[in-house]
Amino acid sequence: MSHVLFIGYGIFVTIQLLFGGILIGSFIGMMLSILRYKNIGTRVINLIISVLRGTPLILQLSFVYFSVSSIIGMKLNIVAAGVVTFGLNSSAYIAEIIRAGIESLPKGQFEAAKTLQIPTFYMWKDIILPQVFRSILPAMVSEVIALLKETALIATIGGMDIMRRAQIVSAEQFTYFMPLCIAGAYYYSLVIFIEYIGKRIEMSYKIR
Repeated sequence: MSHVLFIGYGIFVTIQLLFGGILIGSFIGMMLSILRYKNIGTRVINLIISVLRGTPLILQLSFVYFSVSSIIGMKLNIVAAGVVTFGLNSSAYIAEIIRAGIESLPKGQFEAAKTLQIPTFYMWKDIILPQVFRSILPAMVSEVIALLKETALIATIGGMDIMRRAQIVSAEQFTYFMPLCIAGAYYYSLVIFIEYIGKRIEMSYKIR
């Protein structure tokens, strides 16, 4: 029972990485999508997205934690490095999801907003993005779940998340089966919870 609790305490680190990564990823991804739609810095944005999607996440994590710290002359703690890395990586995928959502909207939405002389900020905030997020909700839920599972990579640089704690217990007991099953149960429970929240949000949209 003590081992179950010890591994479970890693949820706090996992949640920090997931929540921070999704916040950063959603904000940056939204900005990249809007800029690309407006044809601002399209080539640079496409290059950034291509690099983030085309290189291993574990390489990006190692680069941020080991290389960036030495470049800026400030040591990032493990959680901070994880949040930054997962946020940047997720932003590339979220940017593509939002782009698809924007392109799925009728062009008349933008033309009507311009005809009514609605300021650009309010057009995106009150008209375009609410419709986009409603249409991309299933894809966003999938991205959150994917990011949750990717946070296990923080164990490679010593982050005390669920996976790392399971590895410690495994080394102490000289068996991997039960500790990894416990870790899997925690991850699966979090996935079920995320899916539940996603369905509740989707139902609230349908009611409206």
